[in-house]
Amino acid sequence: MRYWLFKTEPSEFSIEDLRKAKKQTEPWDGVRNYQARNLLRDEMKEGDRVLFYHSSTKPTAVVGTARITREGYPDHTAFDPKNKHHDPKSKKTEPTWFMVDVTFESEFPDPVTLEELKGLVELKDMMLLRRGARLSVQPVTATEFKAVLTIAKAKAKAAGHPYAQR
Repeated sequence: MRYWLFKTEPSEFSIEDLRKAKKQTEPWDGVRNYQARNLLRDEMKEGDRVLFYHSSTKPTAVVGTARITREGYPDHTAFDPKNKHHDPKSKKTEPTWFMVDVTFESEFPDPVTLEELKGLVELKDMMLLRRGARLSVQPVTATEFKAVLTIAKAKAKAAGHPYAQR
């Protein structure tokens, strides 16, 4: 099993949108970066776990978890001229862009902010915390994933929230 962090702007697609989706599953479409595309197409496998990160909001934070439930397949939004992610160079017979399906796992009762992440020695090498690392999908280590969950549970416990019992 591998671990990932997916960044999204909550005004575009939030953890709540994923939680409310049919079967709590949605395609992770619209990625238009070649390095991120390669991760979606070649590296992500069914069962991999995902940290769900809200960017372009205050505060930016990991807000929950998801799981990869379908491995990389062609991103159909690239073929639709009416879609904002349309790419006329991408062809159905030779697709340029790929996506995976993600399924909701959990929403943290209290998000783990970027500032909190920066304060953990276990996360000193985390890609998210590197200057200039802007990929919308990025790998995280098992240790990094566990450290974020530990913070989320500690915050839930301090607030007396049942999430802490997970």
